[in-house]
Amino acid sequence: MGSTGTSSLPPVYIVSAVRTPIGQFQGSLASQTAIQLGSHTIKCMCPPSLDDQEETHHQIITAALERVPSLKPEDVEEIFYGNVLSANLGQNPARQCALNAGLPNSTVCTTVNKVCASGTKSIILAAQTIMTGNASCVVAGGTESMSNVPHYLPTLRKGSKYGNDTLVDGLLKDGLSDAYSAEHMGLAAEECSRDHSIPRADQDAYAIRSIQKAQKATKDGLFAPEIAPVEIPGARGKPATVVDKDEKPQMPLNEEKLRGMKAAFITDGSGTVTAPNASPLSDGAAALILVSESFLKAHDLKPLARIMGWGDAEQKPSKFTTAPSLAIPKALEHAGVAAKDIDAFEINEAFSVVGIANLKLLGLAEEK
Repeated sequence: MGSTGTSSLPPVYIVSAVRTPIGQFQGSLASQTAIQLGSHTIKCMCPPSLDDQEETHHQIITAALERVPSLKPEDVEEIFYGNVLSANLGQNPARQCALNAGLPNSTVCTTVNKVCASGTKSIILAAQTIMTGNASCVVAGGTESMSNVPHYLPTLRKGSKYGNDTLVDGLLKDGLSDAYSAEHMGLAAEECSRDHSIPRADQDAYAIRSIQKAQKATKDGLFAPEIAPVEIPGARGKPATVVDKDEKPQMPLNEEKLRGMKAAFITDGSGTVTAPNASPLSDGAAALILVSESFLKAHDLKPLARIMGWGDAEQKPSKFTTAPSLAIPKALEHAGVAAKDIDAFEINEAFSVVGIANLKLLGLAEEK
């Protein structure tokens, strides 16, 4: 056990986990803001107070009661919520999500921006808050609506003196471009491909396997227990629609077309990263409820998991693709467990090359 482990600290448990379906860019969830999506996940974990029940949809009450029947909104003391694309959402998106979900004004709320690690860092901060005795029940998660990120007109405030103005895509500027080189993150994936000698064919094959796994899991209903369906109001008197499945896996997979797609970022014939072997633009939100051991027992809650440890790692910005290979060993040491004892590893597949490179560096089998 490493000296920085959590064994000497109070245990922290996850008692509820819920997420929205994942919508495609400008797809089924495009009408919902990040605040609405984030609020929905919190509502679906916390039963409304008696004063709010008449205004809350029945399905939200049912889902909440199924997950944490003895939890009340006022039991949640603090929220950490990841959100990267905050433009035009208003102040402190985490607090908006909390209050719109019916949590009391006394709930302490913090928005976290650590790009792709924002939600995970929120969980770490929540666990640390409980371990240090500052709270007993904390919500952690993240929310994004890439479909609703605005364009910017930087010269508007001081006035455009002469000539044409250029709109800046907030999605590219704040979410998909390296802040130091101003290059698209896809070029970092190409750099990873070169560094680790991962050809296009391997990336396409990995993408196909990943899509097939998602399609099978969706078909078999494996994601259903964690998804809180989102009701989209109908326009002009039309009935509402309910989104209850991830959108992308429902689309047919054309393997031949995937393998034949042109490279997206390097177009001179040497590029390997394409739209389908990279992650799509998406909308969605997720949240967990973390509690102390005393809170767990006092409310007769059944834990889903115990947080054993974590690990953060950073390196040169363009090398972010292989940061998991540095963070995972730190997390294992912090938790006091060996890699051979882990049943499943989950690595964010920002690009197929990310998954392949980190498996290679860590010596892990894809089956795990």
